[in-house]
Amino acid sequence: MGIQGLWSLLEDRSHIYQDIRFRDSKLLVDGTNLAFYLYATSNLDQNRGGEYLAYQVQVQALFMALGDCGIKPYVVMDGGTGASDIRLNIREDRQRRLLQSAQGAALNGRRAGILPPFTTTVFEQTLNDMKVPLVRCFGEADGQLAALARDWSCPVLSGDSDFYIYDLPAGVLPLRHFLWDSWETRQNSSYIPCKRYTTASFCTFFNIDPQLLPFFASLAGNDHDCLRKIPWARFLPADRPRKRIKVPRLEGLLSWLGARTDQTAEDTLTAAMDLIPPMSQQAQTEVQTEVQTAMLEYQLPSSSLREFFSEGTAPSLPAEMLSWVPEWVRACLARGDLGADVFVHRRKILRIQVEHFDLQSSNLTSRPLRQVLYGLLLGQGGGEVLEVDRDGLELISVKVRPLVQGAAQTLRLDSLPQADRAVRLQVCLETLGVEEETLERVPAHLCLPVAVTRYWLRRASPEPTVLKALLMVMVQGEQNRRKRLTIGWQGYSNSIFRPLDCVVAHSFNQWQACLKDASQLNLRLCKPLPEPHFAWLYQGRLVHQRQKQLLNREPEEILHSPQFRRLYRRLLGAVTQPDPRANRRAGGPEVQLRASMEHLHLNTQDEDEEEEEEEEGEELGGAEDLDQGPDWPRVTVGTRYRTKDRKDRSRNPELGRKQEREGWG
Repeated sequence: MGIQGLWSLLEDRSHIYQDIRFRDSKLLVDGTNLAFYLYATSNLDQNRGGEYLAYQVQVQALFMALGDCGIKPYVVMDGGTGASDIRLNIREDRQRRLLQSAQGAALNGRRAGILPPFTTTVFEQTLNDMKVPLVRCFGEADGQLAALARDWSCPVLSGDSDFYIYDLPAGVLPLRHFLWDSWETRQNSSYIPCKRYTTASFCTFFNIDPQLLPFFASLAGNDHDCLRKIPWARFLPADRPRKRIKVPRLEGLLSWLGARTDQTAEDTLTAAMDLIPPMSQQAQTEVQTEVQTAMLEYQLPSSSLREFFSEGTAPSLPAEMLSWVPEWVRACLARGDLGADVFVHRRKILRIQVEHFDLQSSNLTSRPLRQVLYGLLLGQGGGEVLEVDRDGLELISVKVRPLVQGAAQTLRLDSLPQADRAVRLQVCLETLGVEEETLERVPAHLCLPVAVTRYWLRRASPEPTVLKALLMVMVQGEQNRRKRLTIGWQGYSNSIFRPLDCVVAHSFNQWQACLKDASQLNLRLCKPLPEPHFAWLYQGRLVHQRQKQLLNREPEEILHSPQFRRLYRRLLGAVTQPDPRANRRAGGPEVQLRASMEHLHLNTQDEDEEEEEEEEGEELGGAEDLDQGPDWPRVTVGTRYRTKDRKDRSRNPELGRKQEREGWG
């Protein structure tokens, strides 16, 4: 979480850092911090749901620069609050601040540090594609990361000032001074110019005992009212010009500590308690215990990550955590597929986004998906999960009951990877309310996004232009993917902040929330549907621009390629196709979908006939051209006979079931 004000304190004394040319070394990377920092400093969209492809380009460029300089990165990600849950209050306070920032961003259009939902997902997916070693801890990664840096004697790359407290032999490389995009080559050797921080240099400058650093961090980072009332500024050196003091509280605390170098940490804590204004003995004991507990966070454990990076062994779990969790789940946790908070604390802190705050949270749309996910992880009797979300501009906690129903009742967590794929697929599609036949003509790697879009259309009832724009951007991403194109990186300038259509943004946020939770469910079911590359699916500014264009135009006027017009129609048809098993009563889901189809100007029969003619006349007209590239699963090659057969079965579900019983197809 960092120590507020420490960065400003150090920047005012830059000679504490050492200028180095970093190359030919191992490097331990604070992955969560880097993922957020890289997005926030890349000047990309934060208010319209994110620009993932441009972000992916940045991630690739950074790690390619490391490779060019002979640097071997090992990335460690946070996995939740851990067993102690010591910083829950800090996380909730941060959520409240984000909520206020998001409201400001919705009103004035300026960026407010609200990172998109798939930031870390795209970051991890990109590193996995690049074969960069990556592991997710079961709690906060700081201690494990620092312990491995000590064992390997290599530096840590991070912007988190907590690392400035650990005594690391090779020190810390602060992100703000790590000039990876300005790497140089001299005498046939490439390096990255950067600065290095060490605790030895810090303690020498401020004349304090290194053993007191954990006490300094625990006291400086504690927000308890009693501790904040200590007038540390009175201990500032008399010869220090007051105008040059940026953080008087920290500088005063360091000056006070510098005068007590002959004292132990316990003696120093007792002396600090004497500076607190009068309070009850019980309150003073609570404060003292809180500081002592925080100090323990800076005691380096033995590293459990060495075996993972050398042998692929999932890190061991603390005795009080998850002793009943199957081995395959531990491996998923280590790979970053799942955070541990639901297991450990029965709690999930949901994401804050820039949206219409008079409407219900966009996270509510996907709650039924999370309930099934909780049911898979915890079972029907596993207890309720506390979800932390917003209600208007207030942070609230809601108890959510896990669901185990339908085909999910046949699955057990310990044997889930061995379960029949057809059963796992059935659970996934049942939860999304999608028939397998609906996805028959959809490219394999787009089946999950299309199923999610169909679920979202039923649950969120978006405007037709919102759905069209979403599918158009999905098709455009597919076009770029096949041609191996990347989107030009275009940042914001301060002069082009525009008001946000918060209702439209709310609909897109609902879709991203559904995709996030559905992808988690798919992962827990061991991927019965192929996992999509999320960087290609959604581009925030582009999808908002398309939505405005579609107020006066039709998609076919914008999509010039016949091939991708067909893909658009296939996706739209799959999303809006009426469910043959749906309730036919007035106002039921099937009737609503038919109404949606009319508003979307979709004439399925005419377009099927047009598509069949195009398939006959074009070499690339079959389904095989929808899955080009070695990285993506192929769908069955479509011939005219099979295309006609699929159409017949989609129009007559009973015929399709009869053919399946008789062994057709």
